[in-house]
Amino acid sequence: MMESERELSAMAQELWDNDVNRLKPGTDYRISLQGKAGDSMCVNDDNDGAGSPLFTFVDENTFKKETFLAFISLLDNYVSDTGEPEIVTPEEVAENHKFLDSIIQTPTMKIAHKYLVEKNLSPKDDTKFKEQLYRIWFELYARRGSSRPDSSGFEHVFVGETRGGRTVIGFHNWIQLYLQEKLGHIDYKGYSVSANSPQPDENKHILALQFSWKDGIKPKGSIFIGVSPEFEFALYTLCFLTSPNERVKVQFSYYDVEIVCHHYNQKHIGTTYPVLLKYRKPT
Repeated sequence: MMESERELSAMAQELWDNDVNRLKPGTDYRISLQGKAGDSMCVNDDNDGAGSPLFTFVDENTFKKETFLAFISLLDNYVSDTGEPEIVTPEEVAENHKFLDSIIQTPTMKIAHKYLVEKNLSPKDDTKFKEQLYRIWFELYARRGSSRPDSSGFEHVFVGETRGGRTVIGFHNWIQLYLQEKLGHIDYKGYSVSANSPQPDENKHILALQFSWKDGIKPKGSIFIGVSPEFEFALYTLCFLTSPNERVKVQFSYYDVEIVCHHYNQKHIGTTYPVLLKYRKPT
């Protein structure tokens, strides 16, 4: 492990230890993994490894907490199809700011901010830091194949997008997955596992999976489950600002994780998500 990855692992551990709003598997939420997903790229396929939803229970009282409320209010602000320009209303801008205001007060974001200031990667002033976060996550840009601003880091990672109506891109957030599944827009197809990846189980906070959304398919996605919005925001922002590499290995809790973080024009997040490399069983 490189020195920079060791340092980032220590930060990830600190974020994890201070994620006071994280849900506990089996208590605050329950998932049903069912079978392994097939290789099909079709929405209506015979290879569906799961006949039931992924989430069997989520304690929705959690969603009343300030950061969760502010986060959920952003999820309906986007047109999913890439190529369709996003129109951001003043109300939506206000919601974006409200979300940033709520998360920069949390222990996880304060830890991330302090570290970034020490590394001269972020301004110390909270207002200027918020401006930096806004640029990275919420400023619109034109995704591949589009001439007009139709995407943002936040929309891609946390909300999800569709390309050509048939392929789901991004969509790496468990809260959006749960809420869309509850509305009947998600069909969970089963978990994904490769020869080298650890077997998933219902208590791990990272899951690779396949699902369809609206009329599109996500052949393989990877998400944190049960963590707070501020934990993901803090970890991904750290990886984006500290590492020129688009893949960063970190260790925290029982997890060895690769954080994939693609930059867009070095100014914005293109995509970012976790890949579980190894699980160290609690002794």
